[in-house]
Amino acid sequence: MSALVVTGHPRTGSLTGRAARAAADRYGADLLDLYAEKFDPALTEADEPDWHDPGKSYSAEVHAHMERIEAATEIAVVFPVWWFSPPAIVKGWIDRVWNHGFAYGADRPRLAGKRMLWLGLAGGPEGYFTANGFHTAMDRQLRIGVSRFCGIPDAALHLVYDTEHRSGDDVLAEAAAALDGLLAG
Repeated sequence: MSALVVTGHPRTGSLTGRAARAAADRYGADLLDLYAEKFDPALTEADEPDWHDPGKSYSAEVHAHMERIEAATEIAVVFPVWWFSPPAIVKGWIDRVWNHGFAYGADRPRLAGKRMLWLGLAGGPEGYFTANGFHTAMDRQLRIGVSRFCGIPDAALHLVYDTEHRSGDDVLAEAAAALDGLLAG
C-alpha cells in the first residue's frame, strides 16, 4: 500500500492538520500539506486544461503533484468545511492538478483502481447539513463529480460534524476511524 494524505488548512495545529498528520504517521503515508508546501491554488494558463492536447505538459509544480497521486493506491483528502465546501486551496488543487490528460480525458484513466476518502471537518451540526442538503451536495460534487468522473468509483465522503462543540479527542478519534477504513484496508 502506498497512500497519499492531502490536507488544506493554514494552521498545522488545527484539528484538520492533526488528523491528517496522525494518519500519515500511522500508515507511513506521503503527507501533502498544501499550505506548508506553499501550493498556489490559482489556475494560470500554464495549467489550464487543453482539450485539443491531452498530452499537454503542465507546470513543474503540477507534474510533481501528479506523480505523488500516481504513486498512491489510496488517496485521502482531509479538509475543513468552510461555507459548506472544501476551502479554496483544495478546490485550486483539484483545478490545477486533476487535469485533462491526467485525471480525465485520456484513453486510459490513470487514476483507475485507486481508493479515495474525502474527509471534511465541519463546525456545524449534522442536522443542519442534512436538512439543507449540504451533505448530499458535497457528496455528489466530490465523490461523483471528481472521484468517479476521474475513474475512482471506490470513493467516499465522511464529514465529522459539530467540531466546534465536541472535544478535540472525540473529533480526532472519529477522523482516525474514517481514515483507518481507507488506509488499513
